Amino acid sequence: MKHPFVLSISGHDPTGGAGIQADIESIIACGGRPVTALTCTTVQDTAKVYRLIGSDPAVMREQAERLFDDLPIAAVKIGLIGSARMAAEIASLLLDHRRIPVVLDPVLASGAGADLTDSRLIPTLREQLLPLTLLLTPNSLEARRIGHSDDLPECVERLFGYGCGSVLITGTHEAHDQVVNSLYRRDGQTGSSRWPRLPASYHGSGCTLAAAAATCLARGLELEDAVTEALDYTWNALNRGDRPGRGQWLPARLPRQWSASSDGERGR
Repeated sequence: MKHPFVLSISGHDPTGGAGIQADIESIIACGGRPVTALTCTTVQDTAKVYRLIGSDPAVMREQAERLFDDLPIAAVKIGLIGSARMAAEIASLLLDHRRIPVVLDPVLASGAGADLTDSRLIPTLREQLLPLTLLLTPNSLEARRIGHSDDLPECVERLFGYGCGSVLITGTHEAHDQVVNSLYRRDGQTGSSRWPRLPASYHGSGCTLAAAAATCLARGLELEDAVTEALDYTWNALNRGDRPGRGQWLPARLPRQWSASSDGERGR
């Protein structure tokens, strides 16, 4: 299909900076058609998550199953899950659709540092969701938490041991002048790309990247090409972002927004 359907399974962020709304914008911008199933709602602004209200996992599954039955879903992007019960329900759903590529952005904390998990979520991710994941896109903090090690190469080996197909670790949280993003494959191939470090702190960068990668895979791109295009799109969305509220900056995900700022400059 010219514009393949991409299913986003994630939470609702009222600011639009992250979550379902961020996924919708990224999927459209990268050439896909978004459909959604809701894991939770939140009370938040650009500075803080005040409350997370989990959806009924059975309702999320019913939403997704109706979409799978009706539309040719070409890829799945998973974002904020919120609970082990929801993670287990998503895994059960995906077992019925094993041929569809899955991109998992393991959202474990808010940008302000608030924990967005329950006590069993990470073990459930390891045991049930990672074996169904083609591409895992953690930042370095999330990779260390899921991989249960301070050493990133060791984390990657553990993540492969849990069953995921490939891992893209983003390096925004590392102490380097440039941001180094590294793609690891189970066959031992690795690749890294370096990007100019932007001075702001952004809300929804991980959602943007994972949704873009899922859309590129849905369009038929090979993994490395999908990751390259997604990283380029994400950097440009961040580079043209602005700070409309009191908290983090928000990406400008729709390319028509980019015309308001010249190349190499942030939008505000």
